[in-house]
Amino acid sequence: MNENLQTSVSHMTYMEGMEQIDSDILDRVISAKDSYRAENYTEEEVRRAIESENRTMEDFAALLSPAAEPLLEEIARRAKGETEKHFGNSVYMFTPIYISNYCENHCVYCGFNCHNRIHRMKLNAEEIEKEMAAIAATGLEEILILTGESRAQSDVQYIGEACRIARKYFRMVGLEVYPMNSEEYSYLHKCGADYVTVFQETYDSERYETLHLAGHKRIFPYRFHAQERALRGGMRGVAFAALLGLSDFRKDAFATGLHAYYIQRKYPYAEISFSCPRLRPIVTMSGAGQNSQEAETADAAENKEVIAAAGSLGRNAVSERELMQIMCAYRLFMPYAGMTISTRERADFRNHVIGVAATKISAGVSTGIGSHSEEVEEQGDNQFEIADNRDVSQVFQAIKDQGLQPVMNDYVYV
Repeated sequence: MNENLQTSVSHMTYMEGMEQIDSDILDRVISAKDSYRAENYTEEEVRRAIESENRTMEDFAALLSPAAEPLLEEIARRAKGETEKHFGNSVYMFTPIYISNYCENHCVYCGFNCHNRIHRMKLNAEEIEKEMAAIAATGLEEILILTGESRAQSDVQYIGEACRIARKYFRMVGLEVYPMNSEEYSYLHKCGADYVTVFQETYDSERYETLHLAGHKRIFPYRFHAQERALRGGMRGVAFAALLGLSDFRKDAFATGLHAYYIQRKYPYAEISFSCPRLRPIVTMSGAGQNSQEAETADAAENKEVIAAAGSLGRNAVSERELMQIMCAYRLFMPYAGMTISTRERADFRNHVIGVAATKISAGVSTGIGSHSEEVEEQGDNQFEIADNRDVSQVFQAIKDQGLQPVMNDYVYV
């Protein structure tokens, strides 16, 4: 890959083979995000948003503002009421499976970055089956399939085969892979995939450009429209997320909510959900944690752009309290949307947010390749460090200890 050529190409210009769809949602979301001034909202506007029955975009904006922070306990109580109204006392469980860590993107904050000197690996069909059988033996009925973003190493047919294998063991199959065209999503849906998760990472286009230096992921609008292409390809549900900490988290959360809201209005049958990830340390080739705000690629010393971009990540750090505010704002704005809390967060915090705003929790997680089955001898390096290492039975019990009901599956095909 000629990286100098890649970085000279506009991050807003589609590459060859990328499907362009007729949609105005990107322009609407970015315009609203750019106009959002979180500091302008008052306590009175926040209280009005808390008390409202049908919250507007302005109410959502107020709930994300600094003025809402002192009222977080009130916001959380109202969010808990909305969660109970729409989801009862159920908390859904799942786990991700990473089947390949090859990547063609140069993203300065990611452990799979194509320049990072990690141990690369991809599972073959037999190894995927062994991993999935081991996961299914824990009682889980939902799987989320992940790969690094490399079409060369993990093409659509390879991912489709993983979906077909997953269908032998799981009732629900999700995908968190590189963005695709509508017809490719249609193919994967026929292979057994139910829903697609895509992290936009940040909705700040200029910041996005400085963090994604090369690869297909560099193209901002193609990534933005992935959920809409997935729905056009027949997927039942789509999930949205910004990687909180890459840019102004309030603007990113606001844009994430609006993106999901506009998609829901355009595709009312779609099942909508949020993920709420915060930036986590990556794993270097030595296996040691390396704080993302100081992250370097193997050749970073020769790349001033990488050093400048990576070195500035810490300025946007998001606290647990701010994360709770974001999750509650999502819940009050779109009360019927699902919401996942990942193992990027501490066990105590995850226990706290389920039933308040989060409706879905992962368990028995590894972000490495080949980590679930003892029959898979070789393993590939992790994408990032996790903060909650509990297995399925421990998370299951933690849910019950809070008077909630662990649910392995909420959908039945007839």
